[in-house]
Amino acid sequence: MVNIKSKSEIEIMKRSGAILIEVLNILEKNIRPGITTLQLDEIAEKTIRSHNAIPSFKGYKMSGSIDFPGSICSSINDEVVHGIPGNRVLIEGDIASIDVGVYFEGFHTDAARTWGVGTISPEAQHLIDVAKQSFFEGLKMARQNNRIIDISGAIEDYVLHNGYTLVTELTGHGIGRSLHEDPSIPNFRSNQKGPRLRSGMALAIEPMINMGKSKVRTNDNGWTIFTKDGQLSAHYENTIIVTEFEPLILTLEG
Repeated sequence: MVNIKSKSEIEIMKRSGAILIEVLNILEKNIRPGITTLQLDEIAEKTIRSHNAIPSFKGYKMSGSIDFPGSICSSINDEVVHGIPGNRVLIEGDIASIDVGVYFEGFHTDAARTWGVGTISPEAQHLIDVAKQSFFEGLKMARQNNRIIDISGAIEDYVLHNGYTLVTELTGHGIGRSLHEDPSIPNFRSNQKGPRLRSGMALAIEPMINMGKSKVRTNDNGWTIFTKDGQLSAHYENTIIVTEFEPLILTLEG
């Protein structure tokens, strides 16, 4: 069942999103050669808790895996999503996909960015840029009375046109009182059109795109997902609200 958020619930989610924007801004300033993913995790958790909020991901449970130990997902280079923060040191030329969630006054927001570490190759930068723009292509279709497949198709068309592939095993999702709610939001056209979009729907739209083939594999830790061919992957996500007019992005400044 898709939950429609009330005006008061959306106001809380806006505040949650504002905290998340601050976290992302601080993380971006700290992404540099020599820092560890655990240090980034500690920075994110400290910032979130300073606002009397809770990291959405810490302790998150998924069937068949350990509870997620981090406040962020830190996925480097060929890691698509769900990288566990640790002692890995970022080096010049890496790309780092950081996914963060904030739980505030009963509601979650969720966002992800992929950043270059120091100077990166033009090819890696283009992958990052296409991942980001594909979100905005999908956002154009996040209009009342459209369907989920309209968002999915716009993302797919843009990514394929630019010569990349989409991860098909993972999707975006609804969000609110739970981190993952209905509906599922594929980044590609599926056999299901999905529900019709209604004002008050909260969605986490998150394209995950690969430089090589679309196939992925899961690490033995049960969480971290890699590209099967070892090529780079990029991730971009925002939490949005469908309105009667333009969609409202809760996790992006401006």
